[in-house]
Amino acid sequence: MFPADYTLNNPDTLTKYKTAAQISHKVLEAVSGWCVEGAKVLSICQRGDKLLDEEVAKVYKGKKIIKGISHPTTVSPSSYITPYTPLSTDAEEAATLLKADEPVKIQLGAQIDGLGTIVCDTVLVKADKNKDAEISGREADLMLATYFANELLLRLMIPPGLLASGSEEEKKKAAAEKRPTQTKITQMLETVVKSYDCSLVEGTTSWLFERNEIEGKKKIVLNPPDKEGRADGVPEVGDVWGVEMGVSLGAGKVKTVDQRPTLHRRTAITYHLKRPSSRQTLSEIVKKFGNFPFSLRQLDDERAAKVGVVECVRSNVLRQYEVVTDKDNAPVARLLTTIAITKNGLIRLAAPPPLDISKYKTNKKITDEQILKILEQPTARSTGAKGKNKKKKKKPAKKAADEDEESSSEEE
Repeated sequence: MFPADYTLNNPDTLTKYKTAAQISHKVLEAVSGWCVEGAKVLSICQRGDKLLDEEVAKVYKGKKIIKGISHPTTVSPSSYITPYTPLSTDAEEAATLLKADEPVKIQLGAQIDGLGTIVCDTVLVKADKNKDAEISGREADLMLATYFANELLLRLMIPPGLLASGSEEEKKKAAAEKRPTQTKITQMLETVVKSYDCSLVEGTTSWLFERNEIEGKKKIVLNPPDKEGRADGVPEVGDVWGVEMGVSLGAGKVKTVDQRPTLHRRTAITYHLKRPSSRQTLSEIVKKFGNFPFSLRQLDDERAAKVGVVECVRSNVLRQYEVVTDKDNAPVARLLTTIAITKNGLIRLAAPPPLDISKYKTNKKITDEQILKILEQPTARSTGAKGKNKKKKKKPAKKAADEDEESSSEEE
């Protein structure tokens, strides 16, 4: 027998990614609705995971494939940068409530046959009566900066010349254009966010996704804090990426806070664990989550898990995700989009919903002509009747978030 083909050349692969993405979108929409003033973060995370499990159980019934959660539901308050999910056995953190007007980062995901999609969106917590009110001031600056920076980054992920039109000579010329380096990408994104008096969060990283792996062989690090953080991963046709954007109202510097890491992930390292409790915990982790991230609260016995992971982390069998916040405790927004790069352009598999920019009022705007020109570009080749509708938009990137919705049916 031939080995299974998990590349995008196999239509089943894209179907599984899309199925996982549909689940991610449905749960993200539900969780976003639960993020209201006074809501308990722990309860939201628990409800989100329960819904993920329920939705995953509905698909590929009777098939001998592994399926489940590719990222637990996390709800990160205002200045938190990394995904945050408190434990019920840590009383103080379990009591964390959402506050009005704070930007909350929701991250979650599903996987089918090891093909995972993860999505992150930032929502502003509102009291019920103010849900549809216009947003102005620094909140509007943060949301718009994050939205447009993300739209620019997604366009910079497209290989040069892939969507070029014109003669063969013009297409070859476009394809020969030099790809922007990580440094150049950071500079362009900084131009966007500084237009709104915001900063890129240092070390924001986009990763190549592979089967059973959300941190693949390639990565792009924005605003790296040091030379060691540099990486020029090259996006190519056939790739699936988790593209991340992080923006702060402060300077964008980060700090690790003294809180228990509750999010973990299995590594490729093997080690003979000495403690029976450690072996039991690892066995449950491997069975339930494979190589995908998980929260300690998802294990059968949360208190035992807190003990069992200690040796696993110390021996590097598990990686723990430290709790990282903005160094100045400034509000932070994050977005994460799972994309597939095909010959017809970029497909947003799991993506935050398009921002209704008409609700956000500010006197700040992007003025850089090169960036505005890129933001006007499509992210996928238009096909069919919908592609013939070429209405102009007032805002430079307003059309951006919807364009690959039209082409998401493309299988190659």
